[in-house]
Amino acid sequence: MIRIYVRRSRDVEYLATDRAGELDELRDGPPGRWWRGRGDPHDPRDAARVLTSTDRAGVVGYDVVIAAPRPISILLAVDRASGADVVAAHQRAARAAVEYLDDHALVVRRQRAGERREEGAHWSDIVSYTHGVNRHGEPHLHDHVLVGARPRGESVVLDSRSLFAHAVAADALYRTSLRHEVAAATSWTPWRSFGGVEHVIDLDEGYRALWGGHHHDRGAKLHWSSEDARRAWRADLVRFTAHGAVPAPSPVRRFDEHAYAAAFEGRASVTRRDVVTAWSDAAVFGQDAVALSRSVDLLYPALRDSRGLQATGIGVADARLTGVVRDHGPRPVEFDDLAQWRYRSRERSRDGVERSR
Repeated sequence: MIRIYVRRSRDVEYLATDRAGELDELRDGPPGRWWRGRGDPHDPRDAARVLTSTDRAGVVGYDVVIAAPRPISILLAVDRASGADVVAAHQRAARAAVEYLDDHALVVRRQRAGERREEGAHWSDIVSYTHGVNRHGEPHLHDHVLVGARPRGESVVLDSRSLFAHAVAADALYRTSLRHEVAAATSWTPWRSFGGVEHVIDLDEGYRALWGGHHHDRGAKLHWSSEDARRAWRADLVRFTAHGAVPAPSPVRRFDEHAYAAAFEGRASVTRRDVVTAWSDAAVFGQDAVALSRSVDLLYPALRDSRGLQATGIGVADARLTGVVRDHGPRPVEFDDLAQWRYRSRERSRDGVERSR
């Protein structure tokens, strides 16, 4: 799940000084890493330079928290041998989500010829910190991604409304990418149900009950070591009660066309962020983020440069492309000539109602 928190202070010592020892031996390098920028991510002064703003703005930046679905976090506790691959898969998926926001959500608003217009922008620096537990010591794989309020080369801050509006699509893209990456790197296969619940094939639901992540109190901030985390998880497992695993759909049903079509129900217009969200969620076992973006570009050329809140939209019928997704699912398009796609033939009845045959 992706949550975006507004930052009004440049004090980043809380993140920069936490070495997240619970992921030692599972994470490649220290918890902090630059996606853009340079310096020591664990020096609060270097990290704070990410939070750029203007003199008039009260917001200096954002903390984009990207958390793995609970069953995937639980793999850190029940399969130590796959832990490093799970962490690396999460980091790749998190980066894909932030790159989506940078490419499609970041805009600044300008007054031109008496009209408010959106113009594309990009973050100058991005720093991220990977952690593996919550405040109660449960397995909780997540990143804190720090970004500034003022984009690169701009004299004004970004339009936060667009950033928050695109967070849903970025979250869906993260999760579908994570399902794909974990399945490719480990023996585990994550999948998403029609109802939107994330699972892992053969992972007992009793683990989700054991480490539910919901507590009445927030808990104290502790600095866990790898041994501390493993000791706590072993103690928790004494209370484990098997519930059984949820049966997964057939791998043949890798793309749920019904979920995809239903995602556009009732909309007057469909934007790129709507398509990305629907496509990501309909890819039951996940999909590579680059392949997904390429497929959307080729199938929906009118949405290729869609950005911000004032994004170009298309009609629901054009968005569904029912025959296309039925026949080809989420596989990337290997050619540009859309005429080669086999569309479900349509005809209009006498009363003007379109139906498929």
